[in-house]
Amino acid sequence: MMRTARKSWKTYTLGAAAIAALLSSAACDSDGGAARGKGPTASGAPAPTGAASASASPSGSPSSSGTTVRPGGDGGTADPSQSTGGGNGAVPACNDNDLSIDTSGWRQDSGRHLLITATNFTDKACTLYHHPYVRFGTDVGDPVAPTDSKPRAIATIGPKEKAYAGVFVFRAGQQTRTVTSFSLGYQDRAPGSNREAAPLDIRLSEEVATLTVGPDPRVTYWNTDLRAVEDFLFRSGNS
Repeated sequence: MMRTARKSWKTYTLGAAAIAALLSSAACDSDGGAARGKGPTASGAPAPTGAASASASPSGSPSSSGTTVRPGGDGGTADPSQSTGGGNGAVPACNDNDLSIDTSGWRQDSGRHLLITATNFTDKACTLYHHPYVRFGTDVGDPVAPTDSKPRAIATIGPKEKAYAGVFVFRAGQQTRTVTSFSLGYQDRAPGSNREAAPLDIRLSEEVATLTVGPDPRVTYWNTDLRAVEDFLFRSGNS
């Protein structure tokens, strides 16, 4: 049987002095509550994923994938004397022996964009200069051209830190072809360097599996800020 809790209320008569004291106390609390920590709490900016949610992406966050481990700001031109992620301009360029590469996409994106994540698995910092050299499938010609997404600082990553690059794979209405892999190369400090160096062949992660590539893909510059890459990829007019 359900029992209903009953509350009895009692009425008290307060003297004029007691009422005045209560009013005085309430006024003090109204003026000083925030100073004592009763105001709204400040919220920090969300961390990028790998760890991050992507407010600019169609689905909120990239779908996870796993080749080995997990994944450029818009505006401003990178200054080689500046860097992010705990290094300086003297930090050596990253190469195949420094990095683990993973690929992922975004839910509800229909495979139009690819996220490349480079993780430094060594015990020393290295720098990912400019943009990656990307070729899809068996392409042997020029690598994918870069977008105008140059970051404000070059992407220097310490041990276990990550850098990201995004690719516009195709746009609606374009003729496409299907690939299951791509090649990846890295640049030195001088723009356009190492173009002829042997690229590393990367098989797409199981989750991505295949890519539908259009005739004019584009790649962003490396950036340590995932959100900056996502903001650029999904900005109106770029997708």
